[in-house]
Amino acid sequence: MAADYTATLATKRSAAAVAFIDDLGRVLLVEPTYKPYWELPGGAVEANESPYEAAAREVREELGLLVRPGRLLVSDWVPPRESRTEGMMFVFDGGQGVDTSAICLPPEELGGWRWCTVDEVDARMSPLLARRVRAALVAAGSGRTLYLENGEQVVG
Repeated sequence: MAADYTATLATKRSAAAVAFIDDLGRVLLVEPTYKPYWELPGGAVEANESPYEAAAREVREELGLLVRPGRLLVSDWVPPRESRTEGMMFVFDGGQGVDTSAICLPPEELGGWRWCTVDEVDARMSPLLARRVRAALVAAGSGRTLYLENGEQVVG
């Protein structure tokens, strides 16, 4: 009976990213070649993969860096919109001191990367992603984990 019930439960898409923050409080953003706005390094969580594992895998695939992400900074429930189902997004702490000289971007996916101030985050990212990154910066500086809905802090 339990197996039949769980098969009826909703499934949510999920994604995981890593927020690398430098000594000046800037965050590392990447420039996808397939969309008009920038993002944190990260991407979709695959079947039977944890968000934490996905974050590490995506950083390896996108930046060529082998990292062990730190603590969870933000979880963000995103409501459905015209082209996407609802989802859960996770941002993990990448810490400081990342060796940017070792970054190797996949040219078919990413056109560049850059350390960005909060103002640059707002200018380069979609409003939802910018809200999530600002919350991640607050969480990193405060030692807290924040729960968001559509990029807005609900608990934390």
